[in-house]
Order: sequence, then C-alpha cells, then structure tokens
Amino acid sequence: MRLTIACREALIPDARHLAMILGYGPADADTYREANWQDAHGNRYAVASTLVRGTFVEDATGPLTRPEWDADGTIDMDAARRAQAAVVLADPSQEGVEWRASPDRILAYPDDDALVALEAMGVGPAPEVEGEPGSQRT
Repeated sequence: MRLTIACREALIPDARHLAMILGYGPADADTYREANWQDAHGNRYAVASTLVRGTFVEDATGPLTRPEWDADGTIDMDAARRAQAAVVLADPSQEGVEWRASPDRILAYPDDDALVALEAMGVGPAPEVEGEPGSQRT
C-alpha cells in the first residue's frame, strides 16, 4: 500500500521521531523535511509518499515501542506519541467524507497515485518565498 502523508508544519519535529519508529532506522527522520506544500488557506505542510508494509496501520495506531536499533535513545518517545496523536488515516471509501489536510492533524491518504492523493488532500506546491530555505521553485 502507498500512503501519501501531509504533516502540518508545526508538527514536523515530532513527526520525525514517529517516522523513525514506524520506518527502518535513523534515516527515516528525514521523511519530513521542509514545509514546501500548502493548502488553499496557506497552511504549510511537509509531504511524504511511500510504500508501507502490511502492518503499518496497526503499527501506527498501536502502542509505540522503541526500536531495537535505538539503544542510544535517539528517538524522543514523547515527541513520537504527540505526533501519533495527530495522525488521521483517511478512508477514501467512506462516501461523503472529504479527507483534507488540516493544521490540526497529520493526514495519511492511501492511493497508489501520490498526485491523486495530494489533490484529494487539497495540497499543492507552495509558492517560493524569497530567502526561505527549501522553498519550492516555480
């Protein structure tokens, strides 16, 4: 299954810790980088699209445990739990429900086509802001 995820800008630091738990190692901290996507209201998001393993939904919604590779405590478990509390897994099969990105959540949208998921979530590339690191070029 492919998930496309819109992470609100303010939650990027916490979401990086959750990504390390749900992913494969410390490199997964780079899942969410700059918030160079935005919704129609100008709210900014970091976006990631990835194939996930079959247990991802259970792993993402169940109790979080520190991975074995994290013996030195790289992951901030409190930060990961805060991010987990904000995660909403969209169910596009629900009729009449709009699954839009929102500043109050991290929205994970399942679709084999990331562009379809982004459109459904209502996010697109943010316009470049002069001098802003990681800004989207138009």
